[in-house]
Amino acid sequence: MQLGLINTLTIDRFTPPGAFLRDSQGNEVLLPKKYVKEEFELEQEIDVFVFKDSEQRIVSTTEKPHLLLGQFTYLKVTQIQPIGAFVDWGLDKNLLVPYGEQIYNLEEEESYLIALKYDDKTDRLYGSMKIRNLLEPCREDLKGQKVDLLICEYNDLGISVIVNNKYDGLIFNSNIIADINHGEEIDGYVEKVRVDGKLDIRLEPITVKKYDIAIEKILTRLNEQGKLYLSDKSSPEDINNELGMSKKTFKQSIGKLYKWRKIKLHKNYIELIRQSNPDGKSE
Repeated sequence: MQLGLINTLTIDRFTPPGAFLRDSQGNEVLLPKKYVKEEFELEQEIDVFVFKDSEQRIVSTTEKPHLLLGQFTYLKVTQIQPIGAFVDWGLDKNLLVPYGEQIYNLEEEESYLIALKYDDKTDRLYGSMKIRNLLEPCREDLKGQKVDLLICEYNDLGISVIVNNKYDGLIFNSNIIADINHGEEIDGYVEKVRVDGKLDIRLEPITVKKYDIAIEKILTRLNEQGKLYLSDKSSPEDINNELGMSKKTFKQSIGKLYKWRKIKLHKNYIELIRQSNPDGKSE
């Protein structure tokens, strides 16, 4: 069995402290009584998370932590102690982030990007802010593809992101078209795979598909409201706040809609052209 991971183990016997589970090699671990369900039976296989309790004994739980070994997510600091910071990772016992694994001072009640690591010398799990060595260079052809993003920190160039839980990416300032905060998990699109394996990311689709999505969004709003108080003279901030798209995408999208005679363009707003049915009524 492996610390920090979900292990599928077999119920070997029931005792007053709880159920003892075994792996295929005959290693045993205790599942404390409070996690033992009435429907559990001898020889039944169950999935448990294996870790060490406050007395450094190997135990298991049916609860799922916020992250597994080698993964990272934003965790809230619950306490600052002389040995480091403790963070809430979803289990009764908080996770220690030693000072040597912090890249700057942490504060209680604040959330930080933390990785779960294992020290084979002490046989312990610990938290770490040093996550870059867990990321790998991208060798896939992901250009134009939709990907999962974990929003990290802002820097001079833009916003640092983790892509598909394994690649290092960046959204340049010029491509930030929505209000996003660290810790958010959102969709993005790969603009470029760099030689070093890092990724340039955009929040809009890279191909012409983005115009299809933008046009559909504009038409939906117009069908609901009839008018949309935006125009090609509107500020990028107003367009982003209203529709969550760049001004360039908006202008090209309304240009297509105007060409298709779907909308009328006014000085300060756009208006939907209602199509008439054969009976003379507007749709």
